[in-house]
Amino acid sequence: MPKKRNFEFLEHMADAYIVAYGRDLAEAFENAAAAMFEVMTDIEKVSPEVDDYVEVEALDEHALLYNWLEELLVKSEINEMLYSKFEIFEVTKTAEGFRLKAKIWGEKFNPEKHPQKVGVKAVTYHKMEIIKEPDKTTVKFILDI
Repeated sequence: MPKKRNFEFLEHMADAYIVAYGRDLAEAFENAAAAMFEVMTDIEKVSPEVDDYVEVEALDEHALLYNWLEELLVKSEINEMLYSKFEIFEVTKTAEGFRLKAKIWGEKFNPEKHPQKVGVKAVTYHKMEIIKEPDKTTVKFILDI
C-alpha cells in the first residue's frame, strides 16, 4: 500500500511550487525534503540503504528551510545519491539563529531503478512561507527546475 504523502505540488509556470505539512517544523521540513526528491524521481523506488548525517544553521527559519534543502541537493549531486527517508532529530534556537540536525537515508542513483523526472537546479526564497498553527506546520517553497 503506498505511503500517504504529506506534500503536494501547486500550480506554477516554470518551477516546482511545493507545500509540505507536518505536526511541527521538523516534520514539515522532512516532508519538504521528500517532496524535493519526488520532483526528481519516484522516491518509493529509492531504498534507504545508506545513511548520512546533515547539520545546517541559519539566522531564521526561512533560511533554515533553504539551507536544509540546499544541503540535501548538494549531497545528492556530489555523491550521486537519491534520498527517500529523512529524520530531523533536533531543531534548536541558538544565540546565532537556528540549528538543524538530521539523519537521511537513500541509495546511489541507478537509472534502471530510478525513473528520472525533472532535475532540480536550486532552492529559492521566492514565495517561501512557514505557517505555524497549533498541531500543524505548513511550509511552501519553489524549486528552480
